[in-house]
Amino acid sequence: MVPTVRQWLRSKEHKPSIFVEPFVGGGIIALTVAFEKLANQVLMVELDDEISAVWKVILGGGGEWLANEIRNFDFNRDSVNEMLNSDDASLESKAFKTILKNRVYHGGIIAPGSGMIKNGENGKGIASRWYPNTLSKRILSIHHIRRQIRFVQGDGLEIIREYEGNSSACFFIDPPYTASKKRAGARLYKYFELDHDLLFSYVSHIKGDFLMTYDNAVEIENLACKHDLLVRKIKMKNTHHAEMDELLISSSFEWLGDNNP
Repeated sequence: MVPTVRQWLRSKEHKPSIFVEPFVGGGIIALTVAFEKLANQVLMVELDDEISAVWKVILGGGGEWLANEIRNFDFNRDSVNEMLNSDDASLESKAFKTILKNRVYHGGIIAPGSGMIKNGENGKGIASRWYPNTLSKRILSIHHIRRQIRFVQGDGLEIIREYEGNSSACFFIDPPYTASKKRAGARLYKYFELDHDLLFSYVSHIKGDFLMTYDNAVEIENLACKHDLLVRKIKMKNTHHAEMDELLISSSFEWLGDNNP
């Protein structure tokens, strides 16, 4: 999705005053926009308290501390269990635990019901996705551009309403995929319940530009039609590298060279 968003933003005559991602999760899109200066300011929004802790620490000036903790952590199954079962409820501890869960849980899923990797890649078990130096460097990189980014822990729908009248704002909206019968996002997120009809209603009132992504399902196309929004299919690869169709939803696809309604 990063190349698609990059193409969308670079097609604009003027750089957006603010890029808003109301369901930011891991933040790859918002961070790309910030690193490549594709908007004057980036606003990241997330409801999940664990994910929010990571962003609050990094963007609040604690990136160097977090990177150092990751580099120096004595990683083994006992130390991981001890850390995850720790009673330390500080923001910093929650941030570290969240990153640890993301690295040692199946598929990086930290939502309730997930669990630790057993065999992992090449039989490495829970260590198969633990790359402390890479993680530390990434966190430090974000730390260095933190002044370009503002983070809000809150309801993405409320943020859309707050900025919908800003004609120079751009929104990238990637909500939990739970509107169709597939409910693909139900096992991935703690806060997967969302009023999708209300989301489409709010999006239809955005004065600036927006790009929304969803799973390829007739329920989504019906919602888009109901709110007079355009839909296009795009080829994507899932976490298993299998090619699949996803939906792009917007008010215009001229930037794709597509003038058809």
